[in-house]
Amino acid sequence: MKAKVLPVFFSAQNEQEKEAFSIQLKTLITLYPEAEFLPSCPVEKCSDGAYDAVVFPQLIGAAFAHKKELKQINKPIVVLTSSFGTVEMWDWEIVAYLREELDLTVFSPYNIEMAKVVLRAIGMKKEMAQGTKFLMFQDTPGEGMQAGIFKRFYWWEKECVDRLKEAFGIEIIYYSYKKLNERAALIADELADQLWEERQVPYVDLSGEQIRAAVKLYLAMKEVMDEFGDIKGLGANCLNESFYAKSTPCLAWDWLFEYDKKMWVCEGDLVSLLSQYIMYHSCKVPTMTTNIYPFLLGMAALKHEKIDSFPEVEGDVSHYALGVHCGYFGLAPRSFCTQWTMGKKVLEIVDENAIVIDCRLKEGPITLAKIHANMKKITMIEAEIVSYVQYPGSDCRNGALIHYKNKSGHRVMEALSSHHAVIMQGEMVPYLQNVAKIFGFETVVL
Repeated sequence: MKAKVLPVFFSAQNEQEKEAFSIQLKTLITLYPEAEFLPSCPVEKCSDGAYDAVVFPQLIGAAFAHKKELKQINKPIVVLTSSFGTVEMWDWEIVAYLREELDLTVFSPYNIEMAKVVLRAIGMKKEMAQGTKFLMFQDTPGEGMQAGIFKRFYWWEKECVDRLKEAFGIEIIYYSYKKLNERAALIADELADQLWEERQVPYVDLSGEQIRAAVKLYLAMKEVMDEFGDIKGLGANCLNESFYAKSTPCLAWDWLFEYDKKMWVCEGDLVSLLSQYIMYHSCKVPTMTTNIYPFLLGMAALKHEKIDSFPEVEGDVSHYALGVHCGYFGLAPRSFCTQWTMGKKVLEIVDENAIVIDCRLKEGPITLAKIHANMKKITMIEAEIVSYVQYPGSDCRNGALIHYKNKSGHRVMEALSSHHAVIMQGEMVPYLQNVAKIFGFETVVL
């Protein structure tokens, strides 16, 4: 959903300024299809109305004389005054005045992508408030495989569901994972085989039966999703209740993103799905979830992955972690990855026919970011993927070696809100800080 933005001007404009305003507005409309630009309006007439944000294509000194009118604006203000569609440096004084003197929420993007992030996030917030549906496949979470681990997770709690509704307008729809797999078993082999022929992905050492089971699970998910209509995100209790399934939803998650444009999350983690949904749709960079294993955890991490030691690293080991999930780095859509292959399962708790994905994001800068369980705070960790490490025969066949950039290892241990970490490709902190301001999140940057 596009943000409706109201271009605002000062009536004190002279003829030259009027012409410049008109030219600049045309430039912004061309540069930012992410927004719907409404007819422009003088500042003294733009009190609360049917718009999501105010855009200033031009600022002039008259701003200092319109404190009363400006203070009536209770929507985000975006300043895009340069001919390049960004903030003009000469406007920093007015921007600071609006923020500090009038306590207004003002965004002053200094590159086009930042402005797009701001506009997309404003639209996202509006869309979510009007009703967004996430679909979760689960039955009795926590009672199944590895119950001692899964019973601890906040995302199963009614409180979590209620907070998602209250804070963002998100409705969680539940559907039985058992029934989903029963539906998958009824799908004709020929239908699954035909779809596989059309959409084959890279794979190794898998039988036709294993591939067919993965395809059928996708088709069953599609059936259920289409019955509920307009589902924005999905998840499944795929590990804890794996005894219901002949496969795992890894291929389904890839296809749901690549072909159906739906965001998804592993293990039915509602808080990670919320984080991915807001961050990806605002920033449009590769975004995924994995398990984070800081080196500072020592054997508490190593035992779970069935490895004897962390990889050798340069410098202080406190500032490193492994990213590992279901035997490999984690699951991301093919379009996000430099390498992506479907293969045999690794974890013991899933069916022998199950599949898993071995994939890699590009090495280099990443941002670990996660909304907290209180739905009021985001922690952001500046980091990088240094390399990928392999432990044959373990539950870490190919994991990401992650380095925290700001020597923040011990502070990270205090700030983490979950073992699930959302990874965004690139140095995204400045962009996420703008997203956080739109949604009213407190931010912690490490």
